[in-house]
Order: sequence, then C-alpha cells, then structure tokens
Amino acid sequence: MQDDGSASKTEAAYRLLRRDILATRLKPGASLKLGALRDAYGLGWTPLREALSRLEAEKLVTAISNRGFAVAPVSQTELEDLARARMVVELPLLIESIGNGDADWESAVVTSHYRLSRCKIAPDDPSEAAVDEWDDRHTAFHAALLSAAKSSWLLRFQSTVSDQLRRHHRFLGLAPTMKAAAGQQLGFEKAVAALREAMAIEHHTALMEAALDRNIERAKALMIEHIGYTLHVYIHTED
Repeated sequence: MQDDGSASKTEAAYRLLRRDILATRLKPGASLKLGALRDAYGLGWTPLREALSRLEAEKLVTAISNRGFAVAPVSQTELEDLARARMVVELPLLIESIGNGDADWESAVVTSHYRLSRCKIAPDDPSEAAVDEWDDRHTAFHAALLSAAKSSWLLRFQSTVSDQLRRHHRFLGLAPTMKAAAGQQLGFEKAVAALREAMAIEHHTALMEAALDRNIERAKALMIEHIGYTLHVYIHTED
C-alpha cells in the first residue's frame, strides 16, 4: 500500500505526463524511456512506472513488449472513428442536459462561453500558451453544455473520447496547418481557413443559444456540424 508521499508523487507524474500527451508535447508514437522521463520531470522510477500504467489503461500510452512504453499513435482512421463515437455519445448527453438544465447550468454555460470568447484562436496566435488556453476553455465549454446530464457512464465515455480527440486535433489538424502557414507553403490558405472556421466563437455562440433556448433540434444539428469541423480541417491539410 502506498504512503501519502508515494501516492502524491505518482499523481504528480500522472498529471504531468497526461498533460503533455494531450497537448502533444509528447508526440504520438514517441518512446517513453524511464531514464529520459526521470531527467525531464524530476521524478523517480516508481511514480513514473505507475503513472505510465494508469495512462496505458486510458489508452493514451501503449506497452511495447520488451521495449517499455510509447505514446499511443494517432491516425486518420482513428480520428474518423472517434468522430463517430463522439456523435453516438455526445448527442444523447446534450439532449439530456438541455432537458435537465436549471439556472446554475445556464450560468455555467454562459460563463464558459465568455471565457472561450476571450481566447485568441491559433490562426491569430499560434503560440503554445495561446493554443493550450483555447484548448482548455473549449473543453470546459463543451463540458458545461453536458453538465446537467445524469448518465455517469455516457459522461465517462464522453470524457475518454474528448481526450483522444484533443490530441488527434492538435497533431493531425492544428500542428500541420500552422506549420504550413508559417512556412507560407502553397495551398495552406484552405487549411487555415478551415481551422479558423472550426475554432471560431460564432458557431459556439449559436450552439450555446440553441441550448439555452431549449431548441433541441437546432442544438443537435449544430453539434453534428461542429463535430464535422475537425475532419474538415484534416482533409485540407492533406490537399
């Protein structure tokens, strides 16, 4: 049984590694060597091993026979599968949340939308700090929309899908688009335009208003459109 000190070190290792995997600072497919991680994060072998085991259970890390651990890979196929999974899980949660939402839920949705609206989007500020802030507040906005839902299992599945999509978005869509734009590569304009559309506050505002108006059909249609934006960005990175 772990003592409090060991448990807190394991928790710290887990949170740090998880943060950097979701932000793709630890890139998909990258080898996670314990020696290098120990030097980078200043943590011991045991907390790192236990943290990696937890992350493997979340499918953010894979165990490679006789070779240790690696960051779980990403792919177009998995991105498309995750988008379908999000549709299946999130639409019922949105409907349930709109039906159950009270004044506190409305306040949480409005507050999270305001915070998101104050962020710069990647085409205007591609710095890591700005992207991290938008990512965190975007996740918080969608969590607020669903927060009045009661299905604990669906909410758990939604959180897992959201985490996986977050790193797929950044690695397959955002990073190559911004790299192309920075290098002024021919044809990058379509990808940047698609990214700007996907991150724009206007669509989030429309989604918020439909939810607050209890307009379930419009909210569903907007969410389906919103989920499709990620694939739209990726398609243009491949042009």
